[in-house]
Amino acid sequence: MDAKTGFFYLFSVVLLFAAFRVITARNPVHAVLFLILAFSQAAAVWLLLKAEFLAIVLVLVYLGAVMVLFLFVVMMLDIHIDKVRKGFWKHFPLAATVGALIALEMAAVLMGGFRGMDEPKAVALALDATGHAIPYSNAKALGRLLYTEYLYPVEIAAVILLVAMIAAIALTLRQRKDSKAINVSEQVRVRARDRLKIVKVAVTQKPAPLSAEDMVSQEKKA
Repeated sequence: MDAKTGFFYLFSVVLLFAAFRVITARNPVHAVLFLILAFSQAAAVWLLLKAEFLAIVLVLVYLGAVMVLFLFVVMMLDIHIDKVRKGFWKHFPLAATVGALIALEMAAVLMGGFRGMDEPKAVALALDATGHAIPYSNAKALGRLLYTEYLYPVEIAAVILLVAMIAAIALTLRQRKDSKAINVSEQVRVRARDRLKIVKVAVTQKPAPLSAEDMVSQEKKA
């Protein structure tokens, strides 16, 4: 067994373990972390299959953006595990049926879909100055295709994503009436006399006349 095969089995075992722990972990944060581990191992397997572009997209998009967002959302939400588990056995037959169907489809693909297929060989696109063949790179070919034939769709998608980002930032910066946000600049410039103000109040009524007992008590104290 060569090094490539050994790495493939290593990444596959870790991937299967992480995927199993995603659905069996009791803590949602641990489940998200195991899902991140599963995506990283899938990206490594794609690198072994010479699909560099898919591996980079998986790392940048899912690990760098989507899963980090999921992790923050899960950590900020107050998820009650007991309430979530109440309907487990109610939906278990349907979930088991769907899981068994997906497992059978994957088994059919793995057992019969890849028989007789050889490893893709390097395809020469052109020759360099010395006459040697330049090996094929799918990432380079996809980049050349995206920025030549599909340049306008890529630019339109980039503009739409930019508008979505600006809209999301604008929604977070708008002032809400039910929010108790503190203006940091006003809090830094605050002074003591702005917090406490002493107001002199005039006497509105005369004190009541002292009784005989009060006068005697005051004389004794004096």
